[in-house]
Amino acid sequence: MKRLLLIMPVAPDSMLGGDFFFRVPSLTLLRVAALTPADWDVVLVNEKIEPLDLNQSTDLVGITAMTTSANRAYQIADHFRARQIKVVMGGMHSSKLPDEALQHCDSVVIGEAEGLWPRVLKDFERGQLQPRYDHNGDLPSLVGLPLPNWELYRAKNYLPVHLVETTRGCPHDCEFCAVTHAFGGKYRSRPVEDVDRELRSLKLFERPLSIQRAVFFVDDNIIGNHAHARELLSRITDLKLNWLGQASVNLAHDDELLKLFQQSGCLGIFIGFETLSPDCLKGAGKTWNMPQKYLSVIQKIHDYGIGIVGSFVFGFDEDDEGVFDRTLEFVQKAKIEVGYFSILTPYPGTRFYQRMVAENRLLTTNWDLFDASRAVFRPKKMTPERLQEGFNFVLRESYSVNGLFRRLWGTTSKKNFFWPMNVGFRQSAIKMLQTR
Repeated sequence: MKRLLLIMPVAPDSMLGGDFFFRVPSLTLLRVAALTPADWDVVLVNEKIEPLDLNQSTDLVGITAMTTSANRAYQIADHFRARQIKVVMGGMHSSKLPDEALQHCDSVVIGEAEGLWPRVLKDFERGQLQPRYDHNGDLPSLVGLPLPNWELYRAKNYLPVHLVETTRGCPHDCEFCAVTHAFGGKYRSRPVEDVDRELRSLKLFERPLSIQRAVFFVDDNIIGNHAHARELLSRITDLKLNWLGQASVNLAHDDELLKLFQQSGCLGIFIGFETLSPDCLKGAGKTWNMPQKYLSVIQKIHDYGIGIVGSFVFGFDEDDEGVFDRTLEFVQKAKIEVGYFSILTPYPGTRFYQRMVAENRLLTTNWDLFDASRAVFRPKKMTPERLQEGFNFVLRESYSVNGLFRRLWGTTSKKNFFWPMNVGFRQSAIKMLQTR
């Protein structure tokens, strides 16, 4: 039996890697494993969870990496290739910079693995591995996706949550976001029957002192197709899940959906508010966000007992040095349960990256620094040093003991869930800020 080693490298010193407190499982590795024929022995290694033995025996290596972990991915790939072992790379970074990746690996899977990975393995077995595998604009169908085998993770001390996907793609193409370019300019939905079957097949984790029957829907916007979301949530109410996901501010305008969120067990939702400035939102192409309505949006969602993980980004062209105090004050006033703060980062594949290169504002291409917590470009209305200082200030104050109480005291969401979540984020922030 041939052996396949699938690796997720860990990024150093960041909330996107080694500093993040929570050991979140990777759906990417499970998806690729599920696409692999049964006559392969598949081994999964996530460096966040366990050390990687670089000298282990294997026939083929597959590596997926974000931009901030790309350098580590290349180190791993170089090591295995020096041992005469073929290496295939995939993921967002390799898909956007395949020529760079091919300096370190034998083949790159560009885009989604479905429809490509079986071809990769067949070509490898024939000794005819190609440098590139690409959909060439034809995005794969999401019908009948093979179910991930969660037993591969059961004994590895991951956070006790299952990750489930219901849609891919986004029509909005915000300047700083790579989702549209990576997954297409429209929402593609898995059949509701397929998602329902997957959820009912899960052997849910039931660990003491943890949220029971926990699921995270990984969609960038689970309400992108409102009809699909309504049908799915109506079908799974009987499962008694405790789930989290991601949605746009438009959720607050649909009482029927909010009720279904509540009835189906939604604990909290990640919302990309991004900024309090309409001018910044216009420049980024996210004009449907209206900051003047943020408080009413948050209150409406809170009225249904649903907590909010609010994303705010610093470094837009219209951001001045007062943006840090304004954002911190707003997050505390709005009682946002978890503040997810980041520095605007020009990731390859985004229009923002292209603009920063064209305007000669990119400060580095050391991918280790592209972790959304470091200033890697030159802002317009402040220095990179001030951008870094302001970000550090907001993160430190928001996750201070006083900051936690100011945000969480009086919120109507399920506080028994968000208090420990904030403790984990506080530990992550403290560890990360030690290196800034």
